[in-house]
Amino acid sequence: MPDSPLVTAAAIAVIVLAVAVVVGVGLKVIRSFRELGTDAERATYQTLHAASRAGQHLRTGLHAAGAAKASKQLRSMLRCDALAITDAESVLAWDGAAEELKPSLMDLAAGVLNDGRTAVVSASRELSAVVAPIRAGNRVVGAVAAFAPQAGAGLVRATSELADWVAVQVELAELDASRTLLIEAEVRALRAQISPHFIYNSLNAIASFINTDPERARELVVEFADFTRYSFRRHGDFTTLAEELRSIDRYLLLEKARFGERLQLSLRIAPEVLSTVIPFLSLQPLVENAVRHGLEAKEGPGHITICANDSGAFAEVTIEDDGVGIDPEHLRAVLAGYSDAEHVGLRNVDARLRQVYGDDHGLVIETARGEGMLITMRVPKSQPRHDA
Repeated sequence: MPDSPLVTAAAIAVIVLAVAVVVGVGLKVIRSFRELGTDAERATYQTLHAASRAGQHLRTGLHAAGAAKASKQLRSMLRCDALAITDAESVLAWDGAAEELKPSLMDLAAGVLNDGRTAVVSASRELSAVVAPIRAGNRVVGAVAAFAPQAGAGLVRATSELADWVAVQVELAELDASRTLLIEAEVRALRAQISPHFIYNSLNAIASFINTDPERARELVVEFADFTRYSFRRHGDFTTLAEELRSIDRYLLLEKARFGERLQLSLRIAPEVLSTVIPFLSLQPLVENAVRHGLEAKEGPGHITICANDSGAFAEVTIEDDGVGIDPEHLRAVLAGYSDAEHVGLRNVDARLRQVYGDDHGLVIETARGEGMLITMRVPKSQPRHDA
C-alpha cells in the first residue's frame, strides 16, 4: 500500500526538525568556541588552567607524588620534549620522552643546585637541558629541567620563570606547615594555662572535703584525674563534641566544689551534633574564661548556659555567662594579639578555628562591661579530613 501524503509530510517534518536540532547544536558549539576569544587568549587560558592544576599538586610541598602529577601540567606549559623536577638529592618526577636520561639528571643539575644559577647543559646528542633552581628563601631546594632539541633564549627564560613559580608553591606549603606548628604550640600553651591556676584551686577544693566529706573528696579526685588525663593527652588535634563536653562536665564539677551554689549551669545539647568533630581543647578554654573572668569577679551567683544546636550543615555551640563582661575595644585588642595574656584562651581558640576552617569561622563574641558574654562557635558537621 503506497504511503499517503499525510505520512510523507510527517516524515519530511521529522527530518527537517532533526536537521534543525543538529544545526542548532553545531552553532552553539561554534559560538562557545568563539567566546574563548583569540588564539592568544585561548593560549593564556590554557596556561593559567595548567598552572592552577599543577599548583594543587604542589600545595603540600616538594614531594614525589605531587611533583609527578604537577610535571604533566608544567610540561604542557613549556611545550618541551621532557620535563623533570628534583629536590636537593633525587629526581622526584619525569614526564615526557628520553627517560633513559633520568639516572644522569642529578649530575647534570649538580652545578645549578650548588650555585643557584640557571644553566643550559648538553643532555645527549639530540637533546639539551635547561636546568633552573627552585629556591625557598635563601636555600636551593630543587630544580626544574626542561629538555628540547634546541635550548633557545625563550625556553631558558620560561624555565627560569616556571622554577620561580614552583618555588612560590613550595614556600606557601612551608608557610602552611609553620602555621600548623604554631597551632600545635598554642594547644600546648592552653594546656600550660590550665595547669597552674586550675590545678591549684582544684586540689585546694578537694583537700577541703577530705575531713568533712571523704566520699565526695574521693569522687573529686577521680574527676580531676579524668580531666587532666584528657587535657594533657599527647595524640590528636581533634576530638568530638561529646568528648569535649564530657571534659567540660568534669571541669565544672571541680569548679562547683570551689564555688558551691555561686556557680549555676544550664545545658541544652542536641543529640545529633554530639559526633561532630571539633579542634581539641576548643570549648574548655571558653568555659574556663566564663568562670575565671566572668563569674569569679562577680558578687553573688553566676549562671553559665551551654547550648549545642543543629544548624543545617553546621553545629552551632554557644557559651553564655551573666558575669562582668569585657569592654568590646579591649576584646578586639585581645583577639588581634595586641593585649596581655589575660583572655589568652579566647585568642588561641579563635586563631585555631580560623586556621582550620577559614576566617569566616572565628569566634563571634557579644559582650559589654557588666553585661556578661555570649560566645558562638560554628563548625562544619562533615569534616572528612579530620579524625577525632
